[in-house]
Amino acid sequence: MSRIGKRPVALPSGVTANVEGQTVKVKGPKGALQIVLPEDVEVAMDNGSVAVKPRSETKRARAMWGMSRTQVANLMKGVTTGFERKLEINGVGYRAAVQGKNLQLALGYSHDVLFPIPDGISIVTPKPTEIVVTGIDAQKVGQVAAEIRSYRPPEPYKGKGVKYAGEFIFRKEGKKK
Repeated sequence: MSRIGKRPVALPSGVTANVEGQTVKVKGPKGALQIVLPEDVEVAMDNGSVAVKPRSETKRARAMWGMSRTQVANLMKGVTTGFERKLEINGVGYRAAVQGKNLQLALGYSHDVLFPIPDGISIVTPKPTEIVVTGIDAQKVGQVAAEIRSYRPPEPYKGKGVKYAGEFIFRKEGKKK
C-alpha cells in the first residue's frame, strides 16, 4: 500500500486545478501545467484537493499510484514556487556564460560547447563556475541539468567536470610507482 499515494494533494492558495478524465490541469501565479496520468490510476477532485487512487490491486497499478500522486504534487509546487537545480564547474579554464538564448560552456575541449536554452527554462550564471537552471516543470529542469552535466561529467581522479551542487564525487587514488 502506497503511503505517499494515500495522501491527497492540497491546492495552495492562488492555484486552480481541473480534472478531466486522466488529465490534470493546474494554473497558478507562475504559469499553467498539465499532465496525463496512466490508466492504472483514478484521479478525482475532493473538496479543495486532488486525490489519486489505484483502479485495481495489480503490481503496476500500485507502482503508478505513488508516482502519479507525486507528479500532481510537482505540478502544484511548480506553478507556485518553481524548481531549481544548481550545477558547479570544477577545472582549470572551465567556465560557463549565458549568451542570448545559448549557454556557452568552456569544458576543456578544442571548441566551446553551445547549449540552446529550451522554452520554459531559464539559466543564469552568477559566477563563471556556477550554473542555475530554473523553471516550473520539474522533469524539464532535471533533464536540462542532466544534459548540461553530460557534456563533461566529473571524473574520479581530480574531480574535474560539471557536477550537481552538493553531489559527492567518489575519488580514486592515482597510479603508484
